[in-house]
Amino acid sequence: MSHFAKIEDNIVTNVIVAESDFIATQEGTWVKTSYNMIDGVYYDRDTNSPASDQSVIVGDEARERKNYAGIGYGYDGVGFFRPKPYNSWLFNTTNYTWEPPVAFPPDDGSDKLYDWNEENLAWEEQ
Repeated sequence: MSHFAKIEDNIVTNVIVAESDFIATQEGTWVKTSYNMIDGVYYDRDTNSPASDQSVIVGDEARERKNYAGIGYGYDGVGFFRPKPYNSWLFNTTNYTWEPPVAFPPDDGSDKLYDWNEENLAWEEQ
């Protein structure tokens, strides 16, 4: 059994677990996805840590797709990606994530929380 995402107009509309033979009988576009892919990194399902051998991504159609598909995610023919959170954020084509135009504040050891302010294009303390 594998995970498959239904794609309509480059958007994921459904994700199911099924056999490839079943998917072959379905209408529409279905794309294999890997539950263990997060931001272009393959995670070992037993340890929930990045796998020591990342070469397992190459040649595996599901693992090459950067992220596990979720309903509402985009799909560009290469990989899955979350919806764009803010207009100013930029798309990282290496790991298929959205990144702010300003780096997140460094960890100073406190419990400060920050929110992105799109109007000011800045991180603001809550």
